[in-house]
Amino acid sequence: MTNVSLANGVRTWSKTQKNVRLGTLDALRLVAALSVAAYHLTVSWRIDGHSQPEHFLPHGSHLTIYGFLGVELFFLISGFVICMSSWNRSLGDFFTSRVSRLYPAYWVCLLITATVVTLAPITGGVPVTGAPGLSDIAVNLTMLQEPLGVGSVDTVYWTLFVELRFYLLFAALAAFGLTYRRVVLFCAIWMTVAVIGPMLGSKAVEVLAIPDYAPYFIAGVAAFLIHRFGRSPLLFGIIGFAWLISIPRVIGRVSHVNPGFPVPTWPGPVIITLAFGALLAIALGWTDRIRWRWLTTAGALTYPFYLLHQRIGYTFIRHAYEATRLPAEVLVSSAILLALGLAWLVYRLVERPLARRMRDSLRKAFAEVRTASARDAEAAAIPAQLGVGHRVVRPAKVRVGER
Repeated sequence: MTNVSLANGVRTWSKTQKNVRLGTLDALRLVAALSVAAYHLTVSWRIDGHSQPEHFLPHGSHLTIYGFLGVELFFLISGFVICMSSWNRSLGDFFTSRVSRLYPAYWVCLLITATVVTLAPITGGVPVTGAPGLSDIAVNLTMLQEPLGVGSVDTVYWTLFVELRFYLLFAALAAFGLTYRRVVLFCAIWMTVAVIGPMLGSKAVEVLAIPDYAPYFIAGVAAFLIHRFGRSPLLFGIIGFAWLISIPRVIGRVSHVNPGFPVPTWPGPVIITLAFGALLAIALGWTDRIRWRWLTTAGALTYPFYLLHQRIGYTFIRHAYEATRLPAEVLVSSAILLALGLAWLVYRLVERPLARRMRDSLRKAFAEVRTASARDAEAAAIPAQLGVGHRVVRPAKVRVGER
């Protein structure tokens, strides 16, 4: 099999060892991003600062309320993609790939968001207000603001820390080398800890095991194993068990949503079941013929779009509404198009060139580490070789006056 980088999209292998674009994974990521954006811009805030979502979107808000479940779809896809992009690669390659993929776009989008909310602040009916200070921005640049106890510049960043914890767990496995057996064992152990972890009352276990979202990552990893190695009752069992564990969690998530109108919980399990089914269809190769070129661009835009859409969307809609009183449907659609346009600019002008430079720099750094380590190993081996199996010849003592 040929190993293929996931620098700008999602690729995998066919039986003939030709690269096959998994366009449907890009499509799923776009669906997830648009769903989350629709939820945030229609029902998670108050367009005019005080009116309920039903006031502006009496019918649409009852559908978009479930858009927050796009996050679960993101995690499913992440499990698949991270396992795929890490196969047959070193730990250094894994680190380089993830850092260069996550941070350049994040830094730029963070600074854009901070600038917008500082120059055009809004209050009332929004989940986060105020302009971030320089110290807040500095901490947010690390992507570790949550464990450091600092508020996020944008509330959507909470999912990034979940992803980072998954990367940490998978990096530990990748350090030993990825094999079918090891990955299956990893899924089984992680699932067990995620299920019983909350009962232990350990904060450390809860943070590392990610019990609320572990089933999605695990199902995604198992789906990739099916895609790479073929169907297996064991892998289907892992995905099925992950689905069963996810159902009560999804019901709990939906039941805690309070948009100001009753929200039935039954669509939540249906949506998650469809998400599992879609990923499984991709794993089984049923969608390999879908290779629309525009999906490549769409997949690349989902990350910066996700980072930009919320607070910038709130700001645009609020000021546009106060100035024009246009219908909410028009304002929300315009905000999504604006965020997509900004995401394209970030991707083309900043993310791609900066990510490439970062990848090159990190690869060079890791190459230098390997070279230095090899030299140290050679230097340490020379004395050992001289002292093992050889008699040390000492110079004879010469008495004074002798020749």
